[in-house]
Amino acid sequence: MAAVGKTVLLGLRDAAVRGRPKGPGAWTASKLGGVPDALPAVAAPRPVCELCRQPLVLVVQVYCPLEGSPFHRLVHVFACPRPGCGSGGARSWKVFRSQCLQMRETETQDAQKEENGLTAENWCEGADDWGSDSEEAPSSQLTLDFGNDSSSAKEKDWTAQLQDLCLQDAVRGAAPPVPPGEGVALPPGLPQFPPYYICVVDEDDYRDSFSLDHAHSLLRDYQQREGIDMKQLLSPSLSGDGDEKYEKTVIKSGDKVFYKFMKRIAVCQEQILRYSWSGEPLFLTCPTSEVTEPPACSHCGVRRIFEFQLMPALVSMLRSANLGLSVEFGTILIYTCEKSCWPQNHQTPMEEFCIIQEDPDELLFK
Repeated sequence: MAAVGKTVLLGLRDAAVRGRPKGPGAWTASKLGGVPDALPAVAAPRPVCELCRQPLVLVVQVYCPLEGSPFHRLVHVFACPRPGCGSGGARSWKVFRSQCLQMRETETQDAQKEENGLTAENWCEGADDWGSDSEEAPSSQLTLDFGNDSSSAKEKDWTAQLQDLCLQDAVRGAAPPVPPGEGVALPPGLPQFPPYYICVVDEDDYRDSFSLDHAHSLLRDYQQREGIDMKQLLSPSLSGDGDEKYEKTVIKSGDKVFYKFMKRIAVCQEQILRYSWSGEPLFLTCPTSEVTEPPACSHCGVRRIFEFQLMPALVSMLRSANLGLSVEFGTILIYTCEKSCWPQNHQTPMEEFCIIQEDPDELLFK
């Protein structure tokens, strides 16, 4: 099912990436952590932090071809995980979009097979010689033209998921890092986060399987614990004494934007990514003019539109205990060229735009 209009797809952490993924099996997979995979004939992005001048670390790789487009399409999001750079905002984050024609990708594969003297037949004959170290495939990739992948999602215990509404609620874990994939030339020893595939489900499918009555009950419990007046907080207009009451509520519990954010993600708190091409972002804090009017594409001059955002549950997965690296954020909003422009024979990734919204718990509740 294609992501059009207001459709929202949720990215969830899936199986750990193992082995040495190569070819289309590597760059058509969406993942968090690890090293970036490169499309055929396109250089892999190798950005550095504008603050410390050290290499940035891959946060997510999203394979997201657009419906009706002849291009493969890949978006990489990088961040600096080093102490002292976390407060650098966009200077320590980078987003790159890569594309290649599907025909060119096919030609590249044929050329590689001819050069290596391989055919489909003799490749399969030796497949068993590799033993059981084959790549563990994800249940589904985050792409706009795959089918409805919601069937791959396992049933969850929604009661346990919602007992404690907080931004830091996420599954923790680790897995062996993946060696650099095909077409990626990275210096040895480059730090990276444990890599996992990302599977995709439709947000509406989660809502259909979720008890709204039970959700409201849990939200009321949250409201009582935090002293929040739900009706006042979500009211579109307030006047008279209500203004004063609303201001006190905002000071105590954040703002209604934050509360709406929490209410929306309550259905699926383990979501690490929300994808909605040309849709509306889910703001964590009140949007600034920078958010409402992102800069135009630096190449073609067309406006940028919202494409996806990284969610709080991802934060706990971006850890490297042995290197002391981590990334902190509330949500990261990713904006890309509305035309998804890509000049003929272009071979370097296009830089796109991101906005960092911090966790209100850190900004408002200290």
